[in-house]
Amino acid sequence: MNPITDELLEQYQRDGYCVVRELLDPASLERWKTRLSAIADGEVAPAERMLVMKDVMVARGAVEVGSKLEAVAKIQDYENDPELWSYVDDDRLLDCVERFIGKSVFTLHTMLINKPPNVDGRHPLHQDLLYFPFRPADRIVATWTALEPVTRENGCLVVVPGSHEGELLPHENMDWEHVNAAYWGAKGVGGDAPRVHLEMEPGDTVFFHPILIHGSGRNRTQGFRRAISAHYASTDCVWAWNTDAVLQRPYKVVRGEGAGGPWSGPVASEGRINPLDYVPVDRPVAPGRSD
Repeated sequence: MNPITDELLEQYQRDGYCVVRELLDPASLERWKTRLSAIADGEVAPAERMLVMKDVMVARGAVEVGSKLEAVAKIQDYENDPELWSYVDDDRLLDCVERFIGKSVFTLHTMLINKPPNVDGRHPLHQDLLYFPFRPADRIVATWTALEPVTRENGCLVVVPGSHEGELLPHENMDWEHVNAAYWGAKGVGGDAPRVHLEMEPGDTVFFHPILIHGSGRNRTQGFRRAISAHYASTDCVWAWNTDAVLQRPYKVVRGEGAGGPWSGPVASEGRINPLDYVPVDRPVAPGRSD
């Protein structure tokens, strides 16, 4: 039986997200946490095209870290790491993804978020579609799996239910002392937005729409708030940005026709989108995100 019941699908369509409890098992979660530690400690070299990123406070020396793992904010683009890739092509996950966007899908973006202690680490309320060149938005879905208990204290995700029914909003730089690069916030979305805090247990997985307004808070604990995430799109999607840099990421088909190979879909011939219309002009946009 597919974990995405009719009730959960209805919630996703209404609210822009839904959570499947205990979707993934503890052994799998431990496998991905162990790999993160091995990469952070230098025991395993980063895979080709992988980005191992520090929080801005660590990079600027505003805080001292107690371990190499505390210095890592996130890992992006782990498509070429076989241990972490096992998350993306896990049938339990893909069976759920099918319910939202169909049977033939490719990966847009992969990320493992560490959120260490002692840094700000907030991400303002934003929309992930800002970072993605594919359309239509309804054929894109995010997966985000808790690797350990995720609470309000350690910076759980917050979502604005129903906001996926709106449009992609312009985003702006936040007037915060410490803000990571490209951590933009949606304009006109303030602290009074009707937010829901998604507290989750290990293995719980949230699926959400790329226009859903969401963000995350500070980690106020002395532990980590780790999660592993991926975005998927239907192979029916088209490249809609007004740039020819189509292969900025290793977009891989993971289910359906052409599985195992690169995405090779169409590029929009007209009405292409300028991503710079939605971001501060002092910083270029790049496909990527962090929660």
